[in-house]
Amino acid sequence: MDKITMITLMYDFYGQLLTERQQKFVELYYGNDYSLGEIAENYGVSRQAVHDTLKRAENILRNYENKLGLVHRMLVQRSKLAEAARLLEECDAPLPRQVVRAREIIQEVLDMDRG
Repeated sequence: MDKITMITLMYDFYGQLLTERQQKFVELYYGNDYSLGEIAENYGVSRQAVHDTLKRAENILRNYENKLGLVHRMLVQRSKLAEAARLLEECDAPLPRQVVRAREIIQEVLDMDRG
């Protein structure tokens, strides 16, 4: 998984544990694709200050993930649900209504992450 995706996922789980400034800089840099210079200009600080704040925030997010593992757990669960959905798709018709409903529930859960 690329760095931006991982930071974004960790931010989704742990972002509220960052300072307001760290949250804003992470949102602007990773979520809105602002450059260090644009953030620095908007906040009246140096590019180095923005860089340092982002690095501190990334380290905090990684530390929370290392300790709690919520992103890893979610990714494993999503992978297992996708595999279960694929296996259910391979079942031959006619299927009992319970199997059809189970397939629908799994798909609903998988679609929640996209919405």
